[in-house]
Amino acid sequence: MAFVLNVPETPEDLGSQEPSPCDESEVHHSFCQLIQEQSQWAAEEGLGLPSMGPGAGALGASGGHHQAFLGPEGATVYSSATLRILASMPSRTIGRSRGAIISQYYNRSVRLRRRASRPQLRVLGRSAWPSLRLYDLELDSVTLEEEEKRVLLVKELQGLAAAQQDHLLRGMPLSLAEKRCLREEARTPRGKPRLGRPGLLSCCSQLRYACALALHHLGLRLLSGLHALVPWHYALKRIGGQFGSSVLSYFLFLKTLLAFNALLLLPLLAFIVGPQAAFPPAPQGSAPAFTGRELLLGGGRFNDTVLYYGYYSNATLNQWCAGPLDGSQCAPEATSLPYNMPLAYLFTIGAAFFITCLTLVYSMSHSFGESYRVGSTLGAHAITVFCSWDHKVTQKWASRLQHDNIRTQLKELLAEWQLQRGPRSLCGRLRQLGLLGLVWLLCLGTTLGCTVAVYSFSEFLIESPVSANQEGLLLALPLVVCLLNLGAPYLYRGLAALERHDSPVLEVYVAICRNLILKMVILGILCYHWLGRRVDALQDQCWENFVGQELYRLMVMDFIFTLLDTLFGELVWRLISEKKLKRGKPEFDIARNVLELIHGQTLTWLGVLFAPLLPAVQILKLLLLFYVKKTSLMANCQAPRRPWRASHMSTVFISLLCFPSFLGAAIFLCYAVWQVKPSSLCGPFRTLDTMYEAGKVWVRHLERAGPGVSWLPWIHRYLVENTFPIYLVSALLLAVIYLNIQVVKGQRKVISLLKEQISNEGEDKIFLINKLHAVYERKERSRGGRTQEAVMPPADQRDAQ
Repeated sequence: MAFVLNVPETPEDLGSQEPSPCDESEVHHSFCQLIQEQSQWAAEEGLGLPSMGPGAGALGASGGHHQAFLGPEGATVYSSATLRILASMPSRTIGRSRGAIISQYYNRSVRLRRRASRPQLRVLGRSAWPSLRLYDLELDSVTLEEEEKRVLLVKELQGLAAAQQDHLLRGMPLSLAEKRCLREEARTPRGKPRLGRPGLLSCCSQLRYACALALHHLGLRLLSGLHALVPWHYALKRIGGQFGSSVLSYFLFLKTLLAFNALLLLPLLAFIVGPQAAFPPAPQGSAPAFTGRELLLGGGRFNDTVLYYGYYSNATLNQWCAGPLDGSQCAPEATSLPYNMPLAYLFTIGAAFFITCLTLVYSMSHSFGESYRVGSTLGAHAITVFCSWDHKVTQKWASRLQHDNIRTQLKELLAEWQLQRGPRSLCGRLRQLGLLGLVWLLCLGTTLGCTVAVYSFSEFLIESPVSANQEGLLLALPLVVCLLNLGAPYLYRGLAALERHDSPVLEVYVAICRNLILKMVILGILCYHWLGRRVDALQDQCWENFVGQELYRLMVMDFIFTLLDTLFGELVWRLISEKKLKRGKPEFDIARNVLELIHGQTLTWLGVLFAPLLPAVQILKLLLLFYVKKTSLMANCQAPRRPWRASHMSTVFISLLCFPSFLGAAIFLCYAVWQVKPSSLCGPFRTLDTMYEAGKVWVRHLERAGPGVSWLPWIHRYLVENTFPIYLVSALLLAVIYLNIQVVKGQRKVISLLKEQISNEGEDKIFLINKLHAVYERKERSRGGRTQEAVMPPADQRDAQ
């Protein structure tokens, strides 16, 4: 809605012309030029501006009522000069009308600009809201000038390439009909007039455009097909629209873990599992038959497959080789393929972990950049309301899904805004701190009790070994660990209800921290049990296979307990909450479910050295877990009662996956490679003191190979075995991280200073406009006094009459 103001013109306006915005720099400085011109004109009239002395502030304060013209009320009547200044501001003219748009883009495309005067102010209309300058289309001169601008723009577009034309037209804020008409006029050959109706193309042009349009539609369909190939695309949108970004972050994290495991599995299949499956070792006796218990226990028939470390050979894989009885390495022929299995096993796992580390660091930095953007989110509400709807959506179910998604986003934004409460009183804060301390003591005591229970039970199993006919007892330790991991989080959740956090985000973070401490401490006890106790107790056996089987059993039992908790625990709790407590469906426990994912992924990284196909087992587990959790979520859970925006959740999840989980698994594997003696009965490192010696043996072979590959032993000696490069790279990495942190801090400071500067410049504009308004008021009063003196006769003449 526009309010048109009929501004009376003054005699001084007849000879003045408005500056033409023919260049961006001149447009942005036109306001300053207008102020200078008006100040000079006022000086010529004998009306000087007030001095910017100490009284300026008082003057500005006293003239505070002049700032009312910036609002839409329009209660105060201003002079024509003030309204003319407001209508001439660059922010109220550029890009607002069709004629101004065409003129602006013509001046952008033309290299040799020429100045064209605009019509005088007396032929222009005025509008106060949204403060547009509109050309009077009824005047022939203005219409002809706009048509001239259009013709010049078309000529300039004809001189550009087709891609440049499309790029320039796409950026113009015009309607699609205007853009289409300009494109048709620009692509008409010069000197050849149009035949027939405007917009009628030749046969060749129509054929070319039809082919281009068909290819464009084909590309769009292929792109939509690629979107359909993205796993769980519609399911994730439905979860985000119905339950919000907090619950969606769990499923996105599950999808990320699926990608990590696929990336880890590919090199293992290509360089370890595939070659060993192509050249299997000689069978050591008859293999046991498959009974089905292997799926749960991990032993039996699986021991003689590529699933475990003990199956892999310590020979050069070239042809079938019957391994000697003494366990020594097979002697390859001179013409064999030099594929050293121990070296491939060690380097492939190291390279896979290195690639995973780089991917984790990149994902964490990318997630950090997306979540903690430098800037402000004050306009997020308006952007969500006015700019979130996708107008390409035509199907009813898609529009309903998008409607739910936008509604949930608005709920989260408003809930985050409402959480900004005032500080509590001193007694309230002391009471809250005391309650937090008590709850933390109870949680840490529970964690300590679980740790002591796992350690005591593991020592009991070492002292009482399981016989061959009691394979079911092998599930005792995984069963105890999974029971503690399942029961302790429910206790933590009950204790967290006493804390009554104001922010649901803080509540989730505290729950994640407590569950993380529990699971990491238990895994630390298990790592000590495997490498510190089991290695000594299983000297006459393949202890690597036993550790791989333990990790496999832990993963299987963890998955079974997750299914039982999802199918029965959440269902029973929903029935109790709806029938007995009358609270409706329970909420989805994000902290506990996320820590289950991190725990399972940590088990996968711990066991990849002893069971190279463990990432494949994790992939199957994640695929099944997604559909089970999604079904349980839709049936047994409701959206959070206190909506909150999980803007930083992905960053927190990736950080927890990187530092406690991946870093701990890397330390565990490095210790196993560098310090623990491999078994002498199985595996690719059976004849070595440590797994790391496989690299040293390879270097010695390279030294005897000749001077052509002498640079490889040099790299190994000075870059791998020497610790100084490692310290140097670590120091450089820390320096880069520190510099990036300082750069982010500096950007935040610069942005805050720029915001302050923008605010100050806005106040300066208001101050200058008020000054100009005061000058013109003084001028009007002086002009009115002169006119009154000129009209009224002197006092002596009146007395004479």
